[in-house]
Amino acid sequence: MKRRDFLKTAAVIGAAGIGSGIVSGCSSESKPERFNFNRLGHGDGLRLSFEPYELQLRHTFTVSSYSRKTTPGVQVRIDYEGFTGYGEASMPPYLGQSVETVTNFLSKVDLSQFRDPLQLDNILSYIDSLSPGDGAAKAAVDIALHDLVGKLMGVPWWRIWGLDASKAPSTTFTIGIDTPEVVREKTRECADRFNILKVKVGLDNDKEMIRTIREITELPLAVDANQGWKDREKALDEIFWLHENGVVMVEQPMAKERMDDNAWITERSPIPVFADESIQRLADIPSVKGAYHGINIKLMKCTGMREAWKMVNYARAEGMKVMVGCMTETSCAVSAAAQLSPAVDFADLDGNLLITNDLFKGMEVIDGKITLSDLPGIGLIKL
Repeated sequence: MKRRDFLKTAAVIGAAGIGSGIVSGCSSESKPERFNFNRLGHGDGLRLSFEPYELQLRHTFTVSSYSRKTTPGVQVRIDYEGFTGYGEASMPPYLGQSVETVTNFLSKVDLSQFRDPLQLDNILSYIDSLSPGDGAAKAAVDIALHDLVGKLMGVPWWRIWGLDASKAPSTTFTIGIDTPEVVREKTRECADRFNILKVKVGLDNDKEMIRTIREITELPLAVDANQGWKDREKALDEIFWLHENGVVMVEQPMAKERMDDNAWITERSPIPVFADESIQRLADIPSVKGAYHGINIKLMKCTGMREAWKMVNYARAEGMKVMVGCMTETSCAVSAAAQLSPAVDFADLDGNLLITNDLFKGMEVIDGKITLSDLPGIGLIKL
């Protein structure tokens, strides 16, 4: 690395270090306009703007608890001295957030008080202090700020974190619960482009789903029950059957409240069991240790890249496996999550591939593998 590039990276690492400062103070604004600059502050500080944007899915997406054809979202940008950082909030039903709650939260944010975007910890501690929840809204600001800082320094975040892009894993591609005919169609569309598939299970047709996919491909499979299994002994029997049919990991077998049952399954499972709905933020890791082999980190749950990176390192220190996932998102949030991918065991970063109206070009999947670019920030090109 050239000395100039080293100094750039060192400066950002220093700015991204863990601190304790919290900047207090916020005010509220009336109902946001369709696309509104945050006018709470004045001067030459950071400028936040946001706009609702509904994601259109290629296929109806069905999991054990709901179906949908669209996903509500909010696009965010932060401008500073001619540079722009992009972020987004995506709100699938189970998060309990909406366009209204996200825009209401963003309307309270006053970034103009900050003159130095490299003060990541101060800025994001302030964002987190504004409410106890609103994970997706906080993630939108966090992603945009990381994108901005990376662009200011001319460095992608996987480099800032000292990762090796060649170690990024293959991503799964998700096949939702559906009829055999549609499952065959979806499998044919993706089987020759990916190295591992993810299958939604948790209803009465789990084995039919797997057998249908096996008519088309012998690729390794991951499964996600989304809390759908109700009986732990039946769930364990099913996991053994899945293992015999080429399944290599399982997410969230039973309801997150049934921690003892999930731990019982994990202790006896022949394949790794990952927490998804059971894990939201950094503080949740101690409660799931021992109940699962690993955790699925999603930016929309954990408030963004800053906390996600802390979660990766904490989980590793506790001897747990790590997975990075996503919601249905544009290439903006998916590319942000992909910056973490060289540090994880499994990746499920296909959210942008499930929609028809992406706004960005970012992280690419080449021969089934996550491929990171040297573009600064989170590696985006606005379409």
